[in-house]
Amino acid sequence: MPFSKMPDTVDAVADWSWEQYAPFVQEMLDVELTQSNLPDWLAQWTHLFHLIGDRYTTLQVATSVNTADAEAEQKLHAFLGNILEKAMAVDNQLKEKFLRSGLKAPKGFEVALKIMQTDAEIFREANLPLFTEEQKLSTEYDKIRGAETFLWEGEEKTIPEHIPLLHEHDRSVREKAWRLAHERILQGRDSINELWVKFLNLRQQIALNAGFSNYRDFRWKQYNRFDYTPKDCETFRNAIEEVAVPALARLYEHRRKALGLDTLRPWDTKVDFRGRAPLRPFGDVQTLESKVEAMFHRVDPALGGYVKTMRDEKLLDLGNRKNKAPGGYCTTFALRKRPFIFMNAVGVHDDVQTMLHESGHAFHVFEASRLPYHQQSDYPIEFAEVASMSMELLAAPYLTHDQGGFYNEAEAARARIEHLEGIIWFWPYMAVVDGFQNWVYTHIEDAKDPANCDARWNELWDRFIPVEDWSGLEAIKVTGWHRKLHIHTIPFYYVEYGLAQMGAVQVWRNSLTDHAKAVRDYRHALSLGYTVSLPELFQAAGAKFAFDAKTLGELVALAEGKINELEAVL
Repeated sequence: MPFSKMPDTVDAVADWSWEQYAPFVQEMLDVELTQSNLPDWLAQWTHLFHLIGDRYTTLQVATSVNTADAEAEQKLHAFLGNILEKAMAVDNQLKEKFLRSGLKAPKGFEVALKIMQTDAEIFREANLPLFTEEQKLSTEYDKIRGAETFLWEGEEKTIPEHIPLLHEHDRSVREKAWRLAHERILQGRDSINELWVKFLNLRQQIALNAGFSNYRDFRWKQYNRFDYTPKDCETFRNAIEEVAVPALARLYEHRRKALGLDTLRPWDTKVDFRGRAPLRPFGDVQTLESKVEAMFHRVDPALGGYVKTMRDEKLLDLGNRKNKAPGGYCTTFALRKRPFIFMNAVGVHDDVQTMLHESGHAFHVFEASRLPYHQQSDYPIEFAEVASMSMELLAAPYLTHDQGGFYNEAEAARARIEHLEGIIWFWPYMAVVDGFQNWVYTHIEDAKDPANCDARWNELWDRFIPVEDWSGLEAIKVTGWHRKLHIHTIPFYYVEYGLAQMGAVQVWRNSLTDHAKAVRDYRHALSLGYTVSLPELFQAAGAKFAFDAKTLGELVALAEGKINELEAVL
């Protein structure tokens, strides 16, 4: 039987109540599933999922582009309670109906079927209002952080706007900017701590409701982490300590000597130690957009075309401003088969890297959205980050003016060195965040005392990043976990970055011998969505899914070798 036609645009359902969705849902629940009508039923489910999901995305974007928009926040909260909770319950009913049918799944649906089984296993209706409350707390975190500003020479600045000042050669300027920004963040210490306890109580209850003794085990299932365990993450952290921490120490010692300092302070890690002017790649976001588009045309014409589409369709919000949520992200309007990139650009090279990174996520949306069903066009977040991090590296050869980019040859070499040093720095930092979260959610009663969290963060920082001098800055140092939004709003979404960086550096390594094939393999892997397992996705991209010190050591050595090669250019 043909199913009733739903609206084709998210605008058409902007004011819908649940009662307007209900007839379409009931039709899907009532129909007798057969092998012949299964494709149409799955397509109808996908369309419903996309309609509701795109409305949710629209509201989320509205609250992040302006955290002071009370009307947008009210609409989001109303949607969470009146639509999304019911939609999640219905989604589970549809999963159970399909699983009970015993019908043969379509080709490429094997992983989706496994995910359905896991989702049905952990679903509890009692958790739906708790998920809504968790989203509200996340919005509150964004509001606290988005409102943070400081005065610089009589002018109000957002926290991200202190970053360019950290590239200044006058050390007193760097220190002043760093202190002003971080002391302002510290003013919110009590508010963040109060919110933190609410997060933990909520997540503990969610785990208990679903039959888990701790939230980590629940989250592992919720994230469908079939191919690795918390023990593997511990192995990875140990490998980082063995391989990446000494490499970071070498980089920092080189920097300390070049700057002629006794110790490296937190405001000394970004300035060019050869005394050259800070990299200022662009003066406005239009330049950022146009040059990134030109670079991607060099990487692959189809990728450049994707960026052009995003520019033409106003799917970018890149500039920093007051009351904008922190960070950057790429989200999906699945019904339109389009991504949306959000970030806080302030005119430094990190912004170029962020744009390259988020563009990789956008390419994933474009490539995977060709798959017929939403369960297939989704993908594991570990591989989503391979898509983004690989693109930072694959686009790097095109940073020069003659390739459409931002810099002369020497400046491009500097930028690439900064990036590769950042990769080496990131693995230890990731280990801090991942180790912290694993401790929090397996020691949740201890973690409800923020002082214990401060102590744990401090211990992990000293283990993995022992080369920075934080003397006299202890209160700022120990509350570093306040400043990492993933810890608060997307718990356990961080080890993915470290694992994906392993994959991305392998993709880049492949490109050094055959760039065209590496890009081809990259795009093919993105197009698979979630039709194969996580290790198979890595393999399709030309990489190995790994945690061990030997593999990591090879990649760190490659990065260090390339840094030395680029140093010769300078």
